[in-house]
Amino acid sequence: MDKSGATPICDDIDLNRFKYTVSTSHDDDDPCSRLPENVEHFSKIIESRIAKCSSGETPTRLGKMTEEESFFLEAVMHLSKLTNVIAKSPSGSTLLSRTNILLKLAMTFMEEELRTLLEDFGGNSNSKVVKKLQLEDYPWYPPEVVTRMNRIATTMISAGFETACCQVYSISRRNAFYEQMKMLEFEKINVDDVQKMSWDSLEAEITRWINVARNCSNTLFLAERKLGESVFSQSRMISQSLFNNLARSIVIQILDFAEAVSWTKRSAEKLFKYLDIYDAIRDLIHAISESLSINDCEHELKSEILATRDRFGDAVINIFNDLEISIKNDAARTPVPGGAVHPLTRYVMNYLKYACEYKDALEHIFKQHNAMSPSKLKSSVDVAESESPHENAVAETTPLTAQLMTIMELLDANLEAKSNLYRDTSLRDIFLMNNGRYILQKAKGSTEVRQVMGDTWCRRRSTTVRQYHKNYQRETWGKLLQILNHDGMQINGKVTKPIVKERFKNFSTMLDEIHRTQSTWVVSDEQLRSELRVSVSAVLIPAYRSFCGRFRQYLDNTKHADKYIKYQPEDIETLVEGLFDGNPTSMARRKT
Repeated sequence: MDKSGATPICDDIDLNRFKYTVSTSHDDDDPCSRLPENVEHFSKIIESRIAKCSSGETPTRLGKMTEEESFFLEAVMHLSKLTNVIAKSPSGSTLLSRTNILLKLAMTFMEEELRTLLEDFGGNSNSKVVKKLQLEDYPWYPPEVVTRMNRIATTMISAGFETACCQVYSISRRNAFYEQMKMLEFEKINVDDVQKMSWDSLEAEITRWINVARNCSNTLFLAERKLGESVFSQSRMISQSLFNNLARSIVIQILDFAEAVSWTKRSAEKLFKYLDIYDAIRDLIHAISESLSINDCEHELKSEILATRDRFGDAVINIFNDLEISIKNDAARTPVPGGAVHPLTRYVMNYLKYACEYKDALEHIFKQHNAMSPSKLKSSVDVAESESPHENAVAETTPLTAQLMTIMELLDANLEAKSNLYRDTSLRDIFLMNNGRYILQKAKGSTEVRQVMGDTWCRRRSTTVRQYHKNYQRETWGKLLQILNHDGMQINGKVTKPIVKERFKNFSTMLDEIHRTQSTWVVSDEQLRSELRVSVSAVLIPAYRSFCGRFRQYLDNTKHADKYIKYQPEDIETLVEGLFDGNPTSMARRKT
C-alpha cells in the first residue's frame, strides 16, 4: 500500500510475465493476437503514474526511487519493445496507434521530470537545495538525483527518444553553466565596447574573465563531464557529444572576449594582463584536451583556442620589441643629478622583474617565436655567450634568457652613452656604478630573474661594478694620495718648510673640494655607499696619518700652523662619512 491507503496498480502486475511473450511465438503466427493483454497492463502502469503526478499526489522528491517509479520506467521500456514488434505486423495498426500515443505521453512526462530534476535539485539560483555551496561542489546534485536522472535518460534513449532527452539535458545544463559564469561576474561584452574601454576598466573586466576561464578549466568543465558520464552511463558517445557541444559554446563565448582584447592597441602596461590571459588560455587548452573526445570538432575547437593564444603571444613579442626600441631611443641631454640611478634603469629592471614572474609563459612564447625566427635566436645567443662565456653557454641559454640579455646589452649601451653627459670622470664612474649595482641587486633580489639570467651573469655583473668602483677610487683619490707621497719633500737632502706647507695646504684644499662636490653625489644603495666610504678611509686615513707623523713636526713652531694643517687624521673619517649623501649643505653642517 502507498501512504494514501490505496494499493498501487503495479502490485497486481507481474512484469516478467509479459516481457518476452513475443519471443516465443512461431513465425507463421500473428504475434499481435496475444499482445493486447500485455499492452493493456503496461498502459495501466504508465497512465496511473502520469495521473498521480499530474494531480500532485506524488510530486518529484528526493530519496531512493520507489518501486512504483521503477515499474513505470520498466513498463515504458517493455511497451517500446512491444511497439517495435507491433509495427512489423500487418494487422497491428490499431494497437500500434495506441502504443505510440502512450509512449508519447510517457516521453512528455519523463521530459518534464528530467527537467525538474535538472533545474530544481542542483545548486543554481532556482534550486530547492538551500544549503551553502562552494564552487568545488558544482554541480551539486545529490547522488539519488543523479541516479534518477540516469534511469530516466536510459529509458528515454532505449525507447527511441534520444533527441528529446538530450535536448532537455543540454538546454538545462547550458543555462546552469551560463548562470554560474554570471555568478562569477562575467558578462558578454562586444568587440566595439572592448575597443572603447579605458585600460583601467578593461583591466577589471580581464580580471573577471581570467577568473571565469580558470574556473572553467579547473572545475566546471570537469564537473560537467563527470555529470554527463553519470547521467548517460549507458552511452559514452552521447555523454561525450553533449559535453563537446556545451564546452564548445562556452569556449567560443570565452574566446570572443579574449579576441576582442587582443585587437586593442598594445602598450607596455598591458604585458602582464596579456600574460595572465595567455596562461588562462593554456589552462583552457589543457582542460579541453583532457575532457573532449578526439574528433574533428575537438581539433577545430582546439585550433581556435590556439589561434587566440598565439595572438597574445605575438602581442607579447611585439611589446618586448617595443621595449628594445624605447631603450635605444631614450636619449637625454641632461645628466641625472648626483650620478643617481637613472629612471630608465629603474623602469626596465622593475618591468623585467614583474615580467619574469611569468617565466614559464614567456619561455613558451619566445620558444615558439624563435622556432619561426631562428636568426633572431642566433643573434640573441651570441649576446648570451658574450655575457656567459663558458663551454655550455649555448646549451643553457633559453630563448627568454637570450631575450633578457639583449635588453641588458641595450640598457648598458644606453647608460654608457648617458654617462658621457658628466664632465667629471669620477662622477661618470659613480653613475655607472650606481646603475650597475641597481641592475645587479634587482636581478639577485628576484628568484625568477636570477634563474633566467644565471649565476655566471650575476658574477660578471659584480666584477663590472667593482671595476667602476676601482676606476672611481683611482680617479678621485689617486690624485689626493699623490700629494701625500713622501717623494719630493726634500731639497739637497733636507725637508723644507715651504714644501711641507704647500703639501698640507694642497691636501686640505683638494679634500675640501672633493667633499664639497661629492657630498652632493648620490649613492642610494646603503651597502654600496658603506663600501665606498670604507674603501676610501682604508687608503686615505693611513696615508694621511703617516704623512702627518713624518712632516707635521716641521710646522710645530710655525705661526698659524693650523692654517696649513686643517685636518687631524681622525677628522678624515668624518669627512668621508659625508660623501654621497646627495646633500649640498652637509659640508656646512660638519663645519659648525
